[in-house]
Amino acid sequence: MRLSDFDFDLPKELIAQEPSDLRDHSNLLIPSPIKSQIVKFYNLPDYLVAGDLLVFNNSRVINAKLILKKNNKEININLNRPIGDNRWLGFARPSRKLDEGEEFSFGKHKLKIKRKLEFGEIEIKFYLEGISLFDFLDQYGLVPLPQYIKRSKIRKEDVDRYQNVYSQPKGSVAAATAGLHFSSELMEKIIAKNIDMVFVTLHVGAGTFLPVKTENIADHKMHSEWCEVPKETADKINKAKKDGRRVIVVGTTAMRTLESCSENKVVFAGSKETSIFITPGYKFQVADVLITNFHLPKSTLFMLVCAFAGYEEMKNIYKYAIDNKMRFFSYGDAMMIERKTSK
Repeated sequence: MRLSDFDFDLPKELIAQEPSDLRDHSNLLIPSPIKSQIVKFYNLPDYLVAGDLLVFNNSRVINAKLILKKNNKEININLNRPIGDNRWLGFARPSRKLDEGEEFSFGKHKLKIKRKLEFGEIEIKFYLEGISLFDFLDQYGLVPLPQYIKRSKIRKEDVDRYQNVYSQPKGSVAAATAGLHFSSELMEKIIAKNIDMVFVTLHVGAGTFLPVKTENIADHKMHSEWCEVPKETADKINKAKKDGRRVIVVGTTAMRTLESCSENKVVFAGSKETSIFITPGYKFQVADVLITNFHLPKSTLFMLVCAFAGYEEMKNIYKYAIDNKMRFFSYGDAMMIERKTSK
C-alpha cells in the first residue's frame, strides 16, 4: 500500500490541547456497523465481561525534554533512547545551532554533543556527579509533550496528566496515551467485575512521532524500542487464549510488545529490542480487542489500527469520529475496536 492511502483530512481544532477535566471523563467510541456509540470512558466496564484480560504498557515517562542555551538562544532537546553508559540519542531543534564537541552545564553536571546525525538527530554523553540520569532529568528536564500540543510553558497539570496512574519502570520519552484515560477508581471497578489486568513494558521512543517519508510504506524503516513481557503476564495471556477468553490490549505500544514476543499465537516471556512495523495484511497473534486513541494521518500507528480492524472499517470509523468532533491524539478521546477476522 502507499503512504497516501493512510491520509485523511483532520480539522486542527480537533487536535486536543488539554486533557479532559478528569481522566476517565474523556469520550470512548464503541464502533458498530449497525449503530456506533460515543460514551464516557468511565462506562468502559459496561463493555467488558467477567474473564476478560486487559494488557497495559506500564512504562513511565521521564522528563526527556532539555533546554540548552547558546548565545541567548534556546535549543530544545528531546531524548529518544539510550545507546550506552549515559549516552543517548535525541532530536535537537534547531540542530544547526549545535556543534559536535560542544558542552553544556547544568549545575555541577554537564552534557556533550558527541555527534550530529541526520534529520536533527544527535548523540549526547552525560557527565554526572553523584546522581543517576533519571534523577538528573527529574531535576533539570521537562515533560516531553508532543509538538502538536502547543505550550509556551509546561503546566503543572501536565506533569500528572501526561503519565499513566499505573506506570512504574522509567524509560519512555512519550506517553503510552491509551492508558491516560484510566483512573485508579476506574481500574478498581474493572477488577471488581472479575476482570484481570497484566502489564508489559515498552519504553516509547521519540521515533513514534517521526513521519513516514517513503510513498511505498514497505520502504519505511521503523524505529527500535526496548520491550519486556514478564513470565506472569505471558502465562496469564496464554491461559486466557486457551480458555477462549478475550485479550483486550490497551494501546499500540502494548500491542507491538505482544506481537514482538509471540510465536504461533503463544506469548513468551523475556526482553528484546523491537522494530516491528505492522501494516494491513499482518496476521495478529494475541489481541481480540484494542483500546487506543485516534492517531495522526499517514502515521505508523494509523497503519497498525487499519491492520487490526480493517482498512475500510477504520477509514469509516475515523470519519465518524471527525464528524462527531471527537478529540484526537495524546490528550484526545479513545475507541474500542475488535480484530477483523478473515471470513
